[in-house]
Amino acid sequence: MSDPANNDPDQAAREALRLLGPAPENWVPQRAGFDHNVLVVGGGQGGSAFAFALRRAGIGGVAVIDAAPDASQAGVWLTRARMHQLRTVKNLVGPELGHTALGFQSWYEARHGQAAYAGLDRIARTDWAGYLAWFRRFLGIEVRYGTRLLGIAPVEGGEVPGLALQIEAGGVVRTETTRKLILANGVAGNGAPLVPAWLRPAVAAGLAAHTADPIDFSALAGKTVAVIGAAASAFDAAAVALEAGAQAVHLFARRDHLAARAVAKPRGYAGFYDHFPALPDAHRWHHAWRYRRAGSTPPADAVKRVLAHAGFHLHLGAPWETARIEDRRVLADVNGRAFGFDFVIAGTGYSSDPAQRPELAAIAPLIARWRDRYTPPAAEHDDALGASPYLGSGLEYCEKTPGSAPWLSAIHVFNPAGYASVGAPLGDIPSMRRDIPAIVHRIGRDLFLADLDLHEARARVEVAPDFGPELYANAVWRA
Repeated sequence: MSDPANNDPDQAAREALRLLGPAPENWVPQRAGFDHNVLVVGGGQGGSAFAFALRRAGIGGVAVIDAAPDASQAGVWLTRARMHQLRTVKNLVGPELGHTALGFQSWYEARHGQAAYAGLDRIARTDWAGYLAWFRRFLGIEVRYGTRLLGIAPVEGGEVPGLALQIEAGGVVRTETTRKLILANGVAGNGAPLVPAWLRPAVAAGLAAHTADPIDFSALAGKTVAVIGAAASAFDAAAVALEAGAQAVHLFARRDHLAARAVAKPRGYAGFYDHFPALPDAHRWHHAWRYRRAGSTPPADAVKRVLAHAGFHLHLGAPWETARIEDRRVLADVNGRAFGFDFVIAGTGYSSDPAQRPELAAIAPLIARWRDRYTPPAAEHDDALGASPYLGSGLEYCEKTPGSAPWLSAIHVFNPAGYASVGAPLGDIPSMRRDIPAIVHRIGRDLFLADLDLHEARARVEVAPDFGPELYANAVWRA
């Protein structure tokens, strides 16, 4: 039983690792000309989980990089995330991938007791950040912070496929080579924040920002603020603005209602969720299209958080179409009524178009998109889904034109660009249980088959027998 007074809260985790036994030795042969077997972009929850899973699979030569300057700035939980609690239930499998003594519940109970965990509704955002920091530290997962991926190209003339990566660290750009690349780089990891064209002048003038941007909420005290969008991140930003002393916050939703689980989604149906990637393309497209039409659901506590403030105003069926700047204010006409705001926050989501991501732009024309593989019925046309990458069974990029860029299969995606392919926001906590093992298995298979001759040679090495015939000689029946 966990004891919060225990002087060693990591005792259970240490014992679990002992019982699990040492990780297998690295079985991937070293290939000349390669710096890494696998390079993971993103040192947050996904990157940490991959580092652990690859280690337990016996795949060595793994490096993890993150553009953030240090661990405190990595990921979203202590930076751009503004909710009080996570939006998922507290008992999901996380980066521990089923090794329960390394999971959040065990970590939390060891510090606060079983009753405290039982009393949790959902996990506090800051507790989750603390757990992830512990997970990396306890397992010795190294992350190279202040290191950014700038570009990707194939390794030319190598004996096995690989990638040449342009990496920038400390203002110095160098080339590093890897046989596999995992993009575990967050919600904008395969595209960019979506900012409507008519709002970009206000962003440039410092009068607007996307929810993905760092926002000085203290500067909004006494101000009138607009929030465009009605998903969870929009409500979170509205709440923080009000809590920082904004005089009024007006949230504008395109729909005439707030999305509140208007359609059944696969997460609540294990069989459907687990096997969604195996569905025919027409089924996957239909459900992804259906989910997008239903809209993103703000949790009830996010709505209640803003309703606690008299200065909160909700506008339904009120899409913005234009905006202009006048006297350092953003003016807009919405449904025939004129509004003026001191600051605008765009909770308008993200694209999954690799052409909009700087390090992917050069290879984007080679990547197969859903529009290249499937033509939906006219009623289900969706440009955003069509621009998202069409991923293979190991969540790898596929070639737009067969034979033109086979090296793209060395790039595996663990970010929301995989929405149409897997039926849920790829890269979040619920997807870890299903998708990280799938990617790790595919990476292991590809690395094994690429070096098949070497592995077969290893398997044919003569070894001394465990025992000779003298061990059983006396038991041999002789008529």
